[in-house]
Amino acid sequence: MWSSLVTGLFCAAVLINILVLNDAVVFKFTNVVCLSRNESWFVFHTCRLKAIRRDRVLLNINGTILHPADNISIHAQIFKKASGFKPWLLNAKVDGCRFMRRNYNPIIGIIFDLFQDFSNINHSCPFVGPQVVKDFYLRPERLKLPFPTGDYMLSLIWHFYKRPQFDTNVSFSFVEDLLNSN
Repeated sequence: MWSSLVTGLFCAAVLINILVLNDAVVFKFTNVVCLSRNESWFVFHTCRLKAIRRDRVLLNINGTILHPADNISIHAQIFKKASGFKPWLLNAKVDGCRFMRRNYNPIIGIIFDLFQDFSNINHSCPFVGPQVVKDFYLRPERLKLPFPTGDYMLSLIWHFYKRPQFDTNVSFSFVEDLLNSN
């Protein structure tokens, strides 16, 4: 009995080391593209990535909403790269103002949870003025779902009053190699 307890504790320690303490996960940005479709409503000032380490890339987006917007919807899609980007897992339209009042979409909630600590986009409608995402980096511990290894793109089309105003396309890489850790 004592040996089975020791064996069980040893197996638990190895599993915790593999799953929690292992640096075998690469979760980083690879590209960002921002496009203002209507510069009388929304203007981008900054939209760039900055590599600070091999495994950490910072995303900085700075834009200004020029008029108060209280009818915002977001069309979100996730694409997976396989001979070009192909639709994968998520294709959702979300009422942005309703979502900011109450998180009602779990997938969009996970995406929002990833960047809300780095942004001033944290209040309900109306939105006006500078909207900033500063020094945002991807943290694998905040990703609450299992994710297969691959290259992905998150495409967000932002609509104000049912008209597309701007696009943000963010590409990222997720690699989980539990056998070959650094």
